[in-house]
Amino acid sequence: MTDKERTDFCTSCRKDTEYTLQKRNITKTIKNKEYIFSITVAICDVCGEEMSIPGLIDRNIQEVDDQYRAYEGIVSIDDIEKLMKIYKIGKGPLSLALGFGEVTVARYLSGQIPSKEYSDILRTALTSPSFMKGKLQENKDKIAPAAYNKAIEAATQIENLFSVSDKTLRVISYVFEKLEEVTPLMLQKLLYFIQGVFCALYKRPMFYENCQAWVHGPVYPEVYDMFRDFKYNPIEDARFAIFEGTEDELTEDERRVIDLVVNTFGEYSGKMLERITHKELPWRSARKGYGNNIPSREPILMEDIAVYFTEKHKEYNFSSELGLRNYIRSILQ
Repeated sequence: MTDKERTDFCTSCRKDTEYTLQKRNITKTIKNKEYIFSITVAICDVCGEEMSIPGLIDRNIQEVDDQYRAYEGIVSIDDIEKLMKIYKIGKGPLSLALGFGEVTVARYLSGQIPSKEYSDILRTALTSPSFMKGKLQENKDKIAPAAYNKAIEAATQIENLFSVSDKTLRVISYVFEKLEEVTPLMLQKLLYFIQGVFCALYKRPMFYENCQAWVHGPVYPEVYDMFRDFKYNPIEDARFAIFEGTEDELTEDERRVIDLVVNTFGEYSGKMLERITHKELPWRSARKGYGNNIPSREPILMEDIAVYFTEKHKEYNFSSELGLRNYIRSILQ
C-alpha cells in the first residue's frame, strides 16, 4: 500500500527528498502473547532508507492500538464516545451506571485499554438498549437525578424505536455496511427485493415482517417508524451504532442474497426502485381498487411475493447479478 509522494529531510541523503508511505508488518509481544501489527513507514525515494517523518510515530501508536483492540475484541474509544452520545450521558455518570469506578471511563477515553470484562460490558451497553436501561435502573442511586433522567429517557426511546425482529435488524445492519448512503425509501424497497430473491432461491422468507402496499410501493411499517424522521434524506444517526456487529449473525446464504440485491438494485435511487415495484404483480394486486394517490394499508401477501419472484427467477436466474440486472432492465424498458 502506498500513499501520495511527499517531501522531507532524509538523514541518509542529507537533503530534502521525496518519500512514499508504505505498510510494513512488525511483531510485538504483549503479555507473553505474540502479535503481528501493520504500521506505516516513510521510505526515501532516492536511497530507499526509512525516514523519520513528523506525526508518523503518533499515527503508528494509534494504528497498533486499534489493531490490538481488534485482535482481543476490546471496545474502541470511538465506541465509548458513541455510547455517551447515544444515551446523552457524561463519562462519570456512565462509569457509575455500568458499575465501574467514577473515573474508569475517563481513563479509557485517555487511552487506557479496558479489561475484556469491562470491554464486554461497554460493548453490550452500546448494542443493547434494554441492557443499558437495566444498568441505569440498577445503579440509579449512584447517579445524579438529572443525568439519570436524561439517559433513561434516551434508553426508553431507543428501546421503543427498534421494534422489528433481530433478523430484520441484522439485514438492515448489513445493508448499511454495504452501502455508503441509504434513504428510508431505498431501504424499504431493498428489504422487499431481498425478501423476494431469498424466497425464490431458498423457498422460505428471510424474515417474517409483512409489508404493505403503500402509495410509494411496498413498505414495512415497523421499519418506516424507525426511520420516518429522515424522510428522503440518507439515514445517519449515532443511535444506529447499535446495529454494528449484528450482521455477523447472518448465514452465508442470507449474506449472499443481500450482496446480490445490494450490488444490483442498490445501484438505483429510491424513486427508481419505487418505479420497479409499481410494475410488479405483488404490489399491483394488493393495490386493486385504490387510485394512484389513495393511501392503503393492504398487506402484500408473503405467498404472492414468493410466487412472483420464483417465476421471475426461472425466467432470469436470480442466483447471479447478471440475471438480476437483466430483470431490472426488462422492468424499466
